[in-house]
Amino acid sequence: MWRNCSSGWSSCGGFFDLDRKVDRLHDLEARQSESSFWADAERARTQVQEVKMLKGWVTPFHALERQLDDAAGLLELLELEPDAQLTADLEGELLRAAKALDAFELQTMLQGPDDGRDAILTIHPGAGGTESQDWAEMLMRMYVRWAEEKGFAVRVLDLQEGEEAGIKSASLEIRGQYAYGFLKAEKGVHRLVRISPYDSQARRHTSFASVFVYPDIDDTIEIDLRDEDIKMDVYRASGAGGQHINKTSSAVRLTHEPTGIVVACQQERSQHKNKDTAMKMLRAALYQRELEAQEAAKAELEATKSDNSWGNQIRSYVFQPYTMVNDHRTELKLSDVHAVMDGDLDPFIQAYLKEFGGKAA
Repeated sequence: MWRNCSSGWSSCGGFFDLDRKVDRLHDLEARQSESSFWADAERARTQVQEVKMLKGWVTPFHALERQLDDAAGLLELLELEPDAQLTADLEGELLRAAKALDAFELQTMLQGPDDGRDAILTIHPGAGGTESQDWAEMLMRMYVRWAEEKGFAVRVLDLQEGEEAGIKSASLEIRGQYAYGFLKAEKGVHRLVRISPYDSQARRHTSFASVFVYPDIDDTIEIDLRDEDIKMDVYRASGAGGQHINKTSSAVRLTHEPTGIVVACQQERSQHKNKDTAMKMLRAALYQRELEAQEAAKAELEATKSDNSWGNQIRSYVFQPYTMVNDHRTELKLSDVHAVMDGDLDPFIQAYLKEFGGKAA
């Protein structure tokens, strides 16, 4: 049953050489057991990362294969003797297999060199004061919920709270298999339409916030960073975090003067650790900037960052006078805006990847 399915899949667009991936995984695992494996530390680290990537393909495939084999076994039993409970079990098994198959199909669209990496996601409110800052905080909550549902780890790197409500900016590190590959679909301007709780006359407001996503690169990628190009400011961290964080100048802000890129970190207790994390964020931002410049040159298009204003949004979230979330790139519309704000982003991510084949936004 499964063999016929996989054969058909291959003929419909390729199976990304799964057999070759399995053989390569077995070969690397055999090398790891050799005493000389760590003789070349850099090569060993690269191969460990490759093993992790290959397992990300092979493990879910084998799990899906087992699910379909179990379903086939239930079907054989039902053909011999119909049974209501077995029928229900088969239906449940097929639903789970269909969900796993959708997830695996989506993964086949993530073939970019950075898609398998962790992600750094930043959120900035547009013009509009408290209303747009509240919208930025709503988006942050949405992405945290989405990541937690995926089983991804979320770490707040920097958070600047608004005076009355919401946030002035936020930077999140999201760690998980293909975190960047999924989240790159979220890069752009997000538009909110609702009756503002901060308007005493209960008028409808439109707010904007921008979301940028960078691959969390490792030390194997060379980024030219000169000390003289980086301006460092230290300041007291804001928000919750304990007496030490709030009363010492441990937070770090780095400005890359040639490009104007600014990153900040206040998560750690020590200034040294915050600087290390901020440098990591800066390297990721510069790497993403270079990728965008290369893509822009090839396609003769401008870089992907857009103004936080009308006409540039990738998605609109409408709470009044009706409820609707509309992705303007794929034209996918969902009416349950509250479910989306609770982290149900997969339909939009899937639609984006299916339409654009995993290319950058």
